[in-house]
Amino acid sequence: MRAVKDRGIRKLVAVLAGLAVIYFGTTGRSPEEGGGLSGGLVVLALLAALLVWHLTKPGGDAAK
Repeated sequence: MRAVKDRGIRKLVAVLAGLAVIYFGTTGRSPEEGGGLSGGLVVLALLAALLVWHLTKPGGDAAK
């Protein structure tokens, strides 16, 4: 049962990391550059989420 709870927390933290990258990437632009998401920002957010997912992987028997 604990592995299910850990997986839910890992998903939540990974999604929050991706959303943080998107938030700070869009709010740091000047009005002349225009709003919205660029393809590079989406890729960067996905990489951040994957990195968090990998770094929060449980060790030992819980990973099975």
